[in-house]
Amino acid sequence: MKILIAEDEPVSRRLLEGALSRWGYQVLVATSGQEAWNVLQQPDPPSLLVLDWLMPGIDGVEICRRARRDTRLNACYILLLTSRSTKEDIVQGLEAGADDYVTKPFDNSELRARIQVGARVVNLQSALAERVRELESALTHVKQLHGLLPICCYCKKIRDDKNYWHQVESYVANHADVRFSHGICPDCSARLKQEMDGKLSDES
Repeated sequence: MKILIAEDEPVSRRLLEGALSRWGYQVLVATSGQEAWNVLQQPDPPSLLVLDWLMPGIDGVEICRRARRDTRLNACYILLLTSRSTKEDIVQGLEAGADDYVTKPFDNSELRARIQVGARVVNLQSALAERVRELESALTHVKQLHGLLPICCYCKKIRDDKNYWHQVESYVANHADVRFSHGICPDCSARLKQEMDGKLSDES
C-alpha cells in the first residue's frame, strides 16, 4: 500500500519514512503542502495520507478540505500529525476531513496502530468499490421483463410493441438473460398418456 508523508521538518520526516518503510509500506515523501498536493494530482495517488498540520504554503488541514472535494481523493484515509492537542483543534482537523490524528512527538507503537486501522479501512473500501463495479457490470448485462404483455389465449404467442407475435420462448430469450430446456410437465404427461392409451384402444 502506498502512503504519502507530507512533513516539512526533516527529522520528523526521516523518522516517519523509516518507520513506515520498516512496516512494509511503499512511502512517498513531500516536504511541503504544495508538493503533497502535486503528488495527489498524479495518476494512481496514494490512498493513505500522513499530513503534518503546519506546513509552508498549503497546510495539512487545507489538503484535507481539498481532498474531500475531489472525487478521486475523497475516499483517502487521512491521518493528521499535530502538536496541537486541544479539543477545539482536534475538532477543527476532523471537520476539515481528517479521519484520525496523532500528536507530536508521536509514539511509534501508537502511530503503527493508527496506520493499521487506516490500512484496514482503505482495504475494505477498495473491496467494496470492486464489488459495486462487479454488480454494476452484471446489471448492464441483465435484461428484465416488465409491464403488461399481450398473450394469445389460444396459441400463447406474445405480441411485442411492434405488433408482431412471437413464441413465448423466443420472446423471453430476447428480453431476458435466460435459455430454455424443454421438458414435459406432469399434467401434460398424464394427458399425453391418456391420449396414447385411447389411440391404442381404438386401433385394437
